[in-house]
Amino acid sequence: MKRTLFVYLCLVMGTSTSSWAQECTFVKGVGVHWQKPQASVDQCPCYHGDSSSTSEQCVDPSDDPTNPLLPCAFLPKEFIECDEPVDHKGNVTSYETLGYGCLEFVGGQRWEDVNKTRVCCRALDCIECSGNRTFLRGGFPCIKYSNHYFLTTLLYSVLLGFIGLDRFCLGKTGTGVGKLLTLGGMGIWWVIDIILLVTGRMTPEDGSNWVPYA
Repeated sequence: MKRTLFVYLCLVMGTSTSSWAQECTFVKGVGVHWQKPQASVDQCPCYHGDSSSTSEQCVDPSDDPTNPLLPCAFLPKEFIECDEPVDHKGNVTSYETLGYGCLEFVGGQRWEDVNKTRVCCRALDCIECSGNRTFLRGGFPCIKYSNHYFLTTLLYSVLLGFIGLDRFCLGKTGTGVGKLLTLGGMGIWWVIDIILLVTGRMTPEDGSNWVPYA
């Protein structure tokens, strides 16, 4: 009974993997890396990006329902590397043709406000897994960073906000000049901008996100 249940679960996992983990072209050396230094491919002739599943030595066991290896598409992020999200620069045709990527990089202060996309990932060399070693994985945010730090901007706003330094740093040059000429709106504008920053209603002009951990 237990063996029958195990075989059934493996068959279901194999079916869902084939439909979810689509193949893609991985751009080596570009993208997101979580891993520690990889082992040499000489130590694992069958489990790396250039290995051939057609050789007798490297037969892919993904079709075997009793195969104990985890499908590559389900590996934790520590055992994969991924490309950066594809930037379609607003080209809808390009986006629809590829089927994934970002039409635009629009930031958001909450995770729910950020658009997500799939990116091409691959299993690290010498990590044993079954199925395609390159695959698409979702949940990557369409955001960008441009050296704007929240804490630094907040300090500028508190200490030098009366001359509009915070708005100049965020790329809001026009309103920054107005704030400078009015000395922070006689103090009122100064206080309002501090509140806007703290509540997340004043962000970089280019739509980028705050650089994390600062």
